[in-house]
Amino acid sequence: MMEPGTSFKFRCTVGEADTAAALKPITGDDFPAVLATTRCIALLELAAGRLLKAECGPGQLSVGVIVDVKHLAATPVGAWVEAEATYTGRNGRLYVFDVVARDPGGEVMRGRHERAVIDETRLLEGAAKRR
Repeated sequence: MMEPGTSFKFRCTVGEADTAAALKPITGDDFPAVLATTRCIALLELAAGRLLKAECGPGQLSVGVIVDVKHLAATPVGAWVEAEATYTGRNGRLYVFDVVARDPGGEVMRGRHERAVIDETRLLEGAAKRR
């Protein structure tokens, strides 16, 4: 059983594919070439998900349910970004994490993330029904 205060963090380098500008084929908009909010959220979710691997049994995985973050600063291409998740406890069936992303200039995103441990087969069956 995971204890409150358990954390996981990792670093990666921001590439062109990680930027808001990379969304132009989808949106048609000219966004700047800085770390996209969506990509930063994904990194924070990955950090929390990594912590939950130990809580998953055979055929289970964790999925994001709630994300409540503030994007505080822009991170340029070529800079590292570090994503960290710290387990704080449970909210019913959900696992709750404080999440923070940092780059060489300091914090770039901070907030809270909640995840559930679910059966992968059930997830895929539910997704198939949505076609």
